[in-house]
Amino acid sequence: MWYWIKVLFAIFCGAVGVWLLYELATFPNIPKLKTENPATTSMIEHRATEAREEGKEPKRMQIWVSIDAISPNLQRAVLAGEDARFFEHKGFDWEAIEKAWDEAVKEGEKEAKQEGDYDPNDWIPPMPSFKRGASTVTQQLSKNLYLSEDRNFLRKGREALYTYFIERSLSKKRILEIYLNVIEWGDGIYGAEAASRTYFKKSASGLTPQEAAYLSAMIPSPLNVFNPKKNPKRVQRRQRAILRGMNSIKLAY
Repeated sequence: MWYWIKVLFAIFCGAVGVWLLYELATFPNIPKLKTENPATTSMIEHRATEAREEGKEPKRMQIWVSIDAISPNLQRAVLAGEDARFFEHKGFDWEAIEKAWDEAVKEGEKEAKQEGDYDPNDWIPPMPSFKRGASTVTQQLSKNLYLSEDRNFLRKGREALYTYFIERSLSKKRILEIYLNVIEWGDGIYGAEAASRTYFKKSASGLTPQEAAYLSAMIPSPLNVFNPKKNPKRVQRRQRAILRGMNSIKLAY
């Protein structure tokens, strides 16, 4: 009996060891991002793969610019829409995470009551969905740069680890600069400069507050939910909300 327990324990330890070696071997060189711009991202490669699987030629319009060439209006609009406490946290906004949990519990209770399956004396709240409100700019950048679209605990663990090292290795200004240059803004459109030229026929340096809020409104789902061609009114409503929040954002570089 004890012999087999030892064997199983040895196998388990060996498997963990192999996994740790794999993680170390594939761990991204985050410090080099201080001076080097990423040549591509996991998101860009994922979209390229999707296009090829559909028999299409992958699209990629991306024009890298320094953060000083991106309008402060867009910087503030993006933070107002995605991460208002960007300069206050170290990669994880625990208040937003707690809020996401509370919202998930309320949604779960509402659904349970509607289904007639709610007992306050025997209620186990659902796991939170951790929607956009709980995901900081640094977490989004971590996922965008290095991770797949899979949703599992292993990927979330990697995301947390990469987020920690991004915050530890890079300044807030550099994190936001990379983020604004790699995020998706439409089919094959990546980064603020490409988005600004596509939607407003101008450089990102000249965006007005209204234009900046419009681009920021698209970020959560530029291909579907907040695609301005598919759901223009939804984008406009979010644009107005972001405009109201922009004045409270101070760029603390």
